[in-house]
Amino acid sequence: MKLMTTAFADHGVIPGEFAFAVIDPATHVRLSANRNPDFAWSGVPPGARSLALVCHDPDVPSRGDDVNQEGREVPASLPRVDFFHWVLVDLKPDGPPIARGAHSDGITPRGKAGPQAPREGRHGINDYTAWFAGDGEMAGDYYGYDGPCPPWNDARPHHYVFTLYALDVPHLDLPDRFTGADARRAMHGHALAHASVTGRYTLNPAVTL
Repeated sequence: MKLMTTAFADHGVIPGEFAFAVIDPATHVRLSANRNPDFAWSGVPPGARSLALVCHDPDVPSRGDDVNQEGREVPASLPRVDFFHWVLVDLKPDGPPIARGAHSDGITPRGKAGPQAPREGRHGINDYTAWFAGDGEMAGDYYGYDGPCPPWNDARPHHYVFTLYALDVPHLDLPDRFTGADARRAMHGHALAHASVTGRYTLNPAVTL
């Protein structure tokens, strides 16, 4: 099975159009277009009854002490954890490709609605839900895609892994509100094949991609 996008090359740099934020010389960062990349696929196994697409960043700092703090840096050596940016399940294997901006086009304070998604799929909540939980203006359930926004003082470049799974069930056993970790557990033992595309991104001008 193969996953393809025209938005960026595999292991290439993700353009700011598909990010939650871009570099701003005066304020470190500013909000961006936050459009979902386009995706197409081939070689889906004959026994597949649904598809799931998951995007996660495995380079998120495990501690927030230094995150976005003036005069400080998040060291590259700090242990890292997963951050889910997109969880899309129950797609029909014979459905059309995913178009740019079809699932996200702009930033929605308090999060986009869900779990209903285009093409009769279902969106899970991404990890901006927890990130903005204490923010009075932004708190909410963030369904669907929200793009990269790594710490602007992180010494490590971040990687965004988009993985398509071909599953042997038509629907995953998940509630209306589910996370990336929930989806991974529900998919366990049901994946017939998978394929990935990885992009790189940073908001730190001192980091080379």
